[in-house]
Amino acid sequence: MHSDQFSDKVLTWFDKNGRKHLPWQQDITPYRVWISEIMLQQTQVTTVIPYYQRFMQRFPTIHSLATAPIDDVLHHWTGLGYYARARNLHKAAIQIVEDHTGVFPEQIENVMALPGIGRSTAGAILSIASGQSHPILDGNVKRVLARYFAIEGWPGKKPVENALWEKASQLTPTKRTGHYTQAMMDLGATLCTRSRPKCDLCPLQQSCLAYAQGRQSEFPGKKPKKVLPAKQAHLMVLQCANRVWMQQRPPAGLWGGLWSFYQQDTQHAVFEWSKYWNLIDTPTQFDAFRHTFSHFHLDITVWHCHIRDVQTHFVTEDNSRWVALDEQESIGLAAPTKRILDALR
Repeated sequence: MHSDQFSDKVLTWFDKNGRKHLPWQQDITPYRVWISEIMLQQTQVTTVIPYYQRFMQRFPTIHSLATAPIDDVLHHWTGLGYYARARNLHKAAIQIVEDHTGVFPEQIENVMALPGIGRSTAGAILSIASGQSHPILDGNVKRVLARYFAIEGWPGKKPVENALWEKASQLTPTKRTGHYTQAMMDLGATLCTRSRPKCDLCPLQQSCLAYAQGRQSEFPGKKPKKVLPAKQAHLMVLQCANRVWMQQRPPAGLWGGLWSFYQQDTQHAVFEWSKYWNLIDTPTQFDAFRHTFSHFHLDITVWHCHIRDVQTHFVTEDNSRWVALDEQESIGLAAPTKRILDALR
């Protein structure tokens, strides 16, 4: 199929069936599209919608995001996961204010120079918000193209990714690129799904090589499986009346910039640390639970004890504080921390 025929079929399908009423498809601006594209990385549309609406209400402009405390940004991200995305949004907003007078850049090189934005995300923002003709290659588009052309191999390998970029570039039209970009993402999200694709509804079915060969499940190629290692974490929850002691983690690394309880690799280490406090009781163990990241499992054991009075010598303005259990926090929390706080309440 000629590239024009391919894009015509995709656009005809979009006009009839594409999603056009999502929050970020209204009042389209580069800023609104940028926030949605970052949130939609590794997160489904239905999950993103309420987060997006709250985020845009709190940070309606690039300037409001750039001048907000990072704690506030992380708080509005709590529960979405992959928190580096939020930290990069904040850094990029500051960079746009400093380097581009607060106006989202229009050149793809300048967009790709912002933290957290790669070639595909930059292409999506500029094609949807500014009508520029740039190819994209997110997970959905990779799946559509890998099946359509029966491109063998895992897209995480450079030669496979390069082959997919070449196809994406050849097929991207110069007109209605924003609709085409949205349509390709929609096709992957709604029809050409990972399992049980709805091939009979797909506008590309007649020319799709994976469909012709009955091999839809084989594309794209699977990532080579590796066994995830398991690490241990022991958390100490210190409680005084209705308040708990929390500290902010370093900006880089696991849960960077988020608030958590004191953590060490061993029970002995957290018990030794707790001796510095005026304890009323011996620490008791909560149920242990597992939190899985993309590259390892973290087995978390939670210890809990009460202290007699709020000791202030451990609390500095920078990185620790007492948090009231009956208050809604306005700080960024990792999912396991939120789970522990909910249990304490």
